[in-house]
Amino acid sequence: MMNSFSKIIAVFSLGILLISCGEDAREPNIQYMPNMYEPVGYETYDEVDFLPEGTEAQKPVDNTIMRGWMPYGIENTPEGKEQSRTLNSPLMANDSLSIAENKANGSQLYTIYCAICHGDKGDGKGYLVEREKILGVPSYDDAVRNITVGTTFHTMQYGLNSMGSYASQMNTKEMWQVSQYVMQLKSELTK
Repeated sequence: MMNSFSKIIAVFSLGILLISCGEDAREPNIQYMPNMYEPVGYETYDEVDFLPEGTEAQKPVDNTIMRGWMPYGIENTPEGKEQSRTLNSPLMANDSLSIAENKANGSQLYTIYCAICHGDKGDGKGYLVEREKILGVPSYDDAVRNITVGTTFHTMQYGLNSMGSYASQMNTKEMWQVSQYVMQLKSELTK
């Protein structure tokens, strides 16, 4: 009995082996879970019953702005940069708690977004500069640059030279907080 069972197993195994050595060696004959190998493509809003015909992705209503973002009325030109020199931060508050919060948030955001290039002290000696991945990052106390809170905000809004814009990473309030923190670092460097 055991001998005939072994023969059946051997014949079955030989059959599986022959089936698996199919015509094309690049494609398997049998896929046990094809959804793991062949992705299913879905079109956005395709055949959805509850949306009207021709619906597109939600676009903002005309003449509206995103919450937390305020339009910046100064153009991205050299004249606009000079015009921004006279801007003051709208975050100036009378109570010390909100000033402390703005400073703490500005410090934290600076560490996240700026210190990698500009350094923790604003001296232009960040990690990427030390590793020579980015060259020519100025110190905040550079007299030629004569940075102000307004020009710092303008630079974060539009970018300057090899520094890109941070308007998509931070909202308006956060960019002003970082601008104020940069001015604090500048005053500490000039001491």
